[in-house]
Amino acid sequence: MTDNTSITDAFFALHHGLPRQGPGSDDTTRRLLRLAGELPGRPRVLDLGCGPGRAALLLAAEAGAEVTAVDLHEPFLDELRAAADARGLTGSITTVHADMAQLPYPDGSFDLVWAEGSAYAIGFDNALRAWRRLLAPSGVLVVTECEWTTAEPSTAARAFWDQHYALRTGEENARAATGAGYSVLGAHPQPETDWDEYYGPLAARADAADPDAPGMAEALAATREEIATRREHGSEFGYTGYVLRPVASGCWPTRPESAADIASVHALNTAAFATEAEADLVEALRADPEAWLPGMSYVAEAPDGSVAAHALITRCRVGGAPALALAPVAVLPRYQRAGAGSAVIRAVLDAARARGERLVLVLGHPAYYPRFGFRPASGYGIRPGFEVPDEAMMALVLKEADDFGPLPRGMIQYPAAFGV
Repeated sequence: MTDNTSITDAFFALHHGLPRQGPGSDDTTRRLLRLAGELPGRPRVLDLGCGPGRAALLLAAEAGAEVTAVDLHEPFLDELRAAADARGLTGSITTVHADMAQLPYPDGSFDLVWAEGSAYAIGFDNALRAWRRLLAPSGVLVVTECEWTTAEPSTAARAFWDQHYALRTGEENARAATGAGYSVLGAHPQPETDWDEYYGPLAARADAADPDAPGMAEALAATREEIATRREHGSEFGYTGYVLRPVASGCWPTRPESAADIASVHALNTAAFATEAEADLVEALRADPEAWLPGMSYVAEAPDGSVAAHALITRCRVGGAPALALAPVAVLPRYQRAGAGSAVIRAVLDAARARGERLVLVLGHPAYYPRFGFRPASGYGIRPGFEVPDEAMMALVLKEADDFGPLPRGMIQYPAAFGV
């Protein structure tokens, strides 16, 4: 029987010198960097599970970053040091041989924590908890995670992943991120070409490997099973890059409503507004299968566990194309102006991003909603079918236009329940 050390050594031998150690591309790294928003002039970046440092090199060269690159496999760090020296980036990249689960850095040490394809080593939830403290105020965590892209994975795909790593859906991962105290600034599903950049060279290396080398037969079998699973079931799973920013700690946990919350949501909307019109609107939307989106009705909990705030997103259309409408948003009077409304709005918008939605519309106070990224809808060529102050009709773009084509333009068509 081949010992585990030989298999591990053979596995690394298959990967040494390859362009990538997991699905990815320079284009994906750049897109995630753009989603992270404005950074300091020379950002302090921690690249965890850096491997040979493809992302570290790009971040140092193109973002002017001061990169601390961490990995447990010293030969990968040797490759990174050689590449940094060849590109004149030696002074911008510091390599550290360390365990990403036991990092020695003080709280607030980094403007950007970066983990492409490495969080699985300690688990997504553990990574979210462990790395949050490392971020400076306004710092950002960028992490990619493999997840189900279908609600019902095949038996074969599930059997493969269950023996390696428990996958969740994108909505479940976004919910885990918000539950861990982050706001989701963006979610980028990695394209199939990112897998090709990894598996193409790896398959060629496997074909050229000596199967009689110690541990190599087992390493080759595992590698070929992995590639075959992707080839046969690639539509069922994929990597998504999450761009996350910690939110101020507070007493407003958020979650999708449950069946047990329906009466409380109705009572909340009744108490928050002068009439029962908004409460009735929620019920009418709940009964409209064309408008209602499961998982897009969110509540914020008060310290005693009761429902303190509610935000609802439903399906609308712009020029005939699918979009989202944020309405109503309600907070119990005794909890108003205490952050509950902001917490529940951010949570439901994060859930919309995780669904892959592109556009959210809101008719609201122009001094309040811009804090969430909303801008006048007219600037995008979007208009309501009724008279309203231009600055009150706002839109939030959730996905980059170059990923999905131009945004829809034209008239907003609300669900019938809105009566407009």
